[in-house]
Amino acid sequence: MPVQPLEIDIVSDVACPWCAIGLSSLQQALARVGDDVEARVVMHPFELNPGMGPEGEDVVEYLSKKYGRTPEQIAETQAMIRERGAAVGFTFGARTRVYNTFDAHRLLYWAGIEGKQVPLQLALLQAYHGDGKDPSSHEVLVDAARSVGLDAQRAREVLESEQFANEVRAEEHEYQAMGIQSVPAVIFNRRYLVSGGQPPEVFEQAIRQIAAEAK
Repeated sequence: MPVQPLEIDIVSDVACPWCAIGLSSLQQALARVGDDVEARVVMHPFELNPGMGPEGEDVVEYLSKKYGRTPEQIAETQAMIRERGAAVGFTFGARTRVYNTFDAHRLLYWAGIEGKQVPLQLALLQAYHGDGKDPSSHEVLVDAARSVGLDAQRAREVLESEQFANEVRAEEHEYQAMGIQSVPAVIFNRRYLVSGGQPPEVFEQAIRQIAAEAK
């Protein structure tokens, strides 16, 4: 049978724990589908904390203020997130602060040009959600770029300039105009939307159904 091409656009933010779960889950689903589809995955920017200052903010204070949750409710949610992450092979560590991710998105845009976007996204999700590192730090970002085979000096040049800032903002506006208000948002073939950090079974079913319809 011919292999079905599949375009997958993922709107996400490095700061979003459900994006770590969603991407890990999607990768498991693609592995299950195997050679039945030829997937092309592209990451697109979404900022949960666009107005966040460079020093970041305490995660419990931030979530309490933004969503009106108590520390106990936040702890319960974080425990659930850790459990859901473990189920798809992502180990959450301690995240004590929330940070601005605009520079991370600029670096991811450049990584897309270099063909290393998904590996860099995974590295950044691990750095923040797994290791508790600051994803707004240029040193953390450069280290992540280096770890996936990107040129560290070129990564630093991107970060120390305003390169790709307009492109990132344009993409953010584009997907907001499409009605994307929460992440992750996974769009298949620019037609089918699956929202949230779904289990692999949900992504696998969607992929198989879309591939069957495309035949």
